Amino acid sequence: MQSVSFPTNNSDAHFTVFKVPQWRASVYQFLSVQLWGNLPSTLQKRFSAWYSRFYTKSYSRKIIGPYLRVNYSDKNYLQKFKPPHGKAEFDTFQDFFTREFKELPQNQSNYVWPCEGLLCDTGRVGDTKVSSVKGDERNIETIFQVTQNSIPENYFFSNVFLHNKNYHRIHAPVSGTISRIQHVPGDLVVLRPWIYKQNPSLPALRNERYNIDIVDTMGRTWYLSIVGGPAVGTIALPEKLTVGTKVHKLQEIALFYLGSTCCMVAPELPQYHSKNTFVEVGATY
Repeated sequence: MQSVSFPTNNSDAHFTVFKVPQWRASVYQFLSVQLWGNLPSTLQKRFSAWYSRFYTKSYSRKIIGPYLRVNYSDKNYLQKFKPPHGKAEFDTFQDFFTREFKELPQNQSNYVWPCEGLLCDTGRVGDTKVSSVKGDERNIETIFQVTQNSIPENYFFSNVFLHNKNYHRIHAPVSGTISRIQHVPGDLVVLRPWIYKQNPSLPALRNERYNIDIVDTMGRTWYLSIVGGPAVGTIALPEKLTVGTKVHKLQEIALFYLGSTCCMVAPELPQYHSKNTFVEVGATY
């Protein structure tokens, strides 16, 4: 397995939560939450499924090349990935979107980031604010569907937004045992954190998601919430991933078919990353 070096505090100015002017963010939030968000969830899902079918057509592979040139400065970016499902080539854009590592990153740290994207929200659980969603007050426990105050206040919350260009598989941040897998039905409001300004985790409080808990070797629970958004055809879990399954660090535990967010509550604090920095799969947590 090849060695990979990681940035420790890579600021991603392009995706900063505060880049969009407040007036424009307010308009986007109104469209996402008040208009689209008030449509029945079934209608949101039907439209998302219809829209996402475009990326499964053979002609969609023609946009892979231009997409790479626009979004990646590294001309050899795709060389570290392979097509999914044992394919020899990327036959559709969906194949590119669900690309797999040829070799998983190698890191001796016991705790790693489970995904790639913008760390758009962070903080100790005890310091997080309650959010109002559809008239209800909701907190961090709402995302993970556990009882209030059941997560220790000194645990650390993180929300990583996966842009369309990011790698969209979720890996175990720690070795341990799966103690819970829960599907939570919900909406599919827009995930992009910069349109919610001071409340970038709002979509995670109301969107459809899978919650997966991992108990590490010290008996501590790591809570993950894998959140879908508009155009998400599905969130897929490995067939053999069940409660009681032992997983090793960096083992794949979920796959998105278009747009996503990954929230996590961990008993450890991140060592190198802060809000509005870019995290990578396998980088030291």
